[in-house]
Amino acid sequence: MLAVTESVRASAEAAKAAAGSVATAAPGTIDDALRGIADRLGTARDEVLAANAEDVAAGEAAGLPAATLDRLRLGDDRLAGMAHQLRTLAAVPHPRWRRVVRELPDAVVEEHRRPVGVIGANFEARPNVVVDVASQLLKSRNAGVLRTGSAAIRSAAALVDRVVAPALASSGLDPAAVQLVRVPGRDTARALVRHPDLIPLVILRGSGTSTRELTREAAEHGVRTLAHADGGGVLYLDRAADRDRALRLVADSLDRLGVCNRLNLLLVSADRWDELVGEVRRVLDGLGVRASLPPHPHPLGHEWALDEGREATVTVHPVSGPAAAARLADAETSGLAASIVTEDAAAAAEFLAAYAGTGAFWNLSTRLLDGFKLLGVPETGINVDRVPGPRGPVTFTDLHLRQFVVTPRGTA
Repeated sequence: MLAVTESVRASAEAAKAAAGSVATAAPGTIDDALRGIADRLGTARDEVLAANAEDVAAGEAAGLPAATLDRLRLGDDRLAGMAHQLRTLAAVPHPRWRRVVRELPDAVVEEHRRPVGVIGANFEARPNVVVDVASQLLKSRNAGVLRTGSAAIRSAAALVDRVVAPALASSGLDPAAVQLVRVPGRDTARALVRHPDLIPLVILRGSGTSTRELTREAAEHGVRTLAHADGGGVLYLDRAADRDRALRLVADSLDRLGVCNRLNLLLVSADRWDELVGEVRRVLDGLGVRASLPPHPHPLGHEWALDEGREATVTVHPVSGPAAAARLADAETSGLAASIVTEDAAAAAEFLAAYAGTGAFWNLSTRLLDGFKLLGVPETGINVDRVPGPRGPVTFTDLHLRQFVVTPRGTA
């Protein structure tokens, strides 16, 4: 563990030494770097895909589940999507870093946004997240220390070494601003949350159990976290649901099984249960997805995306109406997102008013709860905390510290 701690600390020290390069950079320089990363996803394509192929082959040999391999695998389409998101992010205006919030009789109160400095990120074996998180840190003028699952370590190293670092250097930024922890194993995740002097904030993504454990570890060491521990989208088919729309949204919500905002719990109005449950099962069967029907041998909110080998499952359950569906979604699931399918505006209003989760939808899929789809910028994760602060998709606009600067009148 000592060697692991020293490795993580060395990465953190390197990122901290380079943080000033990013913090003081002009907006145009940051955006040039983001466009440079997008360009290098094309020029370094062969090296990145070769490294990813090694990761996928190793994962297949180790018997990783299909959903995990899907998250791990890169290809031309995914590289193109990553590049598109980077160019879109580069075009997003930078927020004002200072604003007057109040004028006192003899002073002016300004609110300033300041970078955190170095932000850590621990995430699942998804290579695209390397670029997603790095881009958000750079746009918010923070340096970072990234740690991914061992299954993606070759892909992550190729992306940092062949894509991110060269783009930073070409834009005049210190390439050490984005560090990758290269020692495999879960001890590195624990080491990441033990350095409040170097990494005061860590973004945590991944399975609920491991993320909660890391959150507790971070708290013991005085490190703050933005945790994305649990997910699972809820879809409620109301008594006034259009049948065709309902079945289409069931299918649309299951285009990928290994993501947090996919359909996890399907609630059906008791008034339509006998009519719709058979139709729903036929749709699920056609997708290769199993319906878990009552009585359930598991909690209603059990997140199938994290259940290796059983990801292709949806829990289906009857409820009495919109308010009951919202209450059940709040009580039994993480509070990530829930949607109602109905042609009755009053029923939709009742559901949307009652549901307290991070994303509430009407006649739309919970798959929309995604930083890029919802806000037009990539995300670092989705925070479902029920406390003040960043909630829902966390983007670069959330990764700052607030400072009040008060000066005498007439000194500006």
